[in-house]
Amino acid sequence: MYRIIATTALAVVLAAPSVTATAQTIAPVGPRSASRPGPLPRQLTLNQALVEAEARSPTLAAARAEVSAAEGRVRQAGFRTNPEFTVELENFAGSGVLSGFQATELTASISQRIDLAGHRRARVSASEARLFAAQLQLAIARANLIRQVRNRFAEGVAARDLLAVARDNVGRAQELARVAKELVDAGREPPLRGLRAQAALTRTTAVLQSAEANERNARSAIAALLGSKVPPEQLVGDAPVAVPAALDAEATLDVALAKARAAIARADVEQARAEGRVDPSVGVGVRHLRESGDVGLVASVSMPLPIFDRNQGNIAAARSDVAAADARVTAATNAAAATIADARASLAAAEARLGALEQSGLAEAREALRLAELSYRAGKASLVELLDAQQAYALLQSDLIAARQARAEAAATLAREAAAQ
Repeated sequence: MYRIIATTALAVVLAAPSVTATAQTIAPVGPRSASRPGPLPRQLTLNQALVEAEARSPTLAAARAEVSAAEGRVRQAGFRTNPEFTVELENFAGSGVLSGFQATELTASISQRIDLAGHRRARVSASEARLFAAQLQLAIARANLIRQVRNRFAEGVAARDLLAVARDNVGRAQELARVAKELVDAGREPPLRGLRAQAALTRTTAVLQSAEANERNARSAIAALLGSKVPPEQLVGDAPVAVPAALDAEATLDVALAKARAAIARADVEQARAEGRVDPSVGVGVRHLRESGDVGLVASVSMPLPIFDRNQGNIAAARSDVAAADARVTAATNAAAATIADARASLAAAEARLGALEQSGLAEAREALRLAELSYRAGKASLVELLDAQQAYALLQSDLIAARQARAEAAATLAREAAAQ
């Protein structure tokens, strides 16, 4: 396991308390399989869906692999340069006294580049910064997946509840058509009323068929998100999401990633500067003079001369990348603040709708429908009044389900933004 070191390259990121906390909660992971095979549970709850998503998601598998790759690059960056072994054969196959191999000189030497310019330190800092960013990208991929699962599950729950409403409406329409037929047969209602009741039954039946298709599609969408071709038979429970009390836009994962990329840009500046500096190479070897049989030591020191290329262009480019990365931090902070504000507004609106519907609106519509049914059976209310009462009750039920879905989706967005807090 690698430790995120507070080097100069990472100072900007790790100076922020929220980002430090994020770094401590994200551990490097090894490669895992892309997805877990097998069917989904027949009755799927939200918690089960989240567990299945963690185990099956190819997106998370790819992000974990990228973390492992970044860990490997950190290890590679810490290696020193290899020594160089050289063998030289001189003064052979020439003319005169240098003909043949009588006057040859054989030199075997080994040389090592000495890292005085800080190349290794700069490489390690840049690699650690990229590892930190890869860990944040894994956390973001997981947070995004959780939000997607919650939203899909909320859609499925809404489709399931709307299907139940459609079935109830068909049951009422069937009973109404039966009662209307009896009243028409008894001469208490004109035949037009019976046709109107039958038309209402046809419409509610069509709505039921549409609701059944939507519910099947919602379960299939969840299965597709979880990497399964066979959808669950039923979604169980609701889609509750704990809403965070307070959110700081600067402490979100997206802003943390933007700061990490700014740290990468600064590390790249230091690495570019180090690449512009030169390191000496020192060597030592043994020389053998065949003509006399003598043996002697040789030593060497070499250093490139930075006359033309001092990596000026790459240094300038890296500095520009820093300016761009700093601008992206501001943009990410503004985007996170806007997302949080929009989600809070949507949540407040959904809760206001739910409060109005759950406290009085739905109960009043249900009572109005009950009284309209009794009045119609007693011949005191018209069929039109009863149909209006049924439609009003069905619309309020649909509004209640839509408000619950909107609340769940807004809460899922806020939970996603609070993933690092």
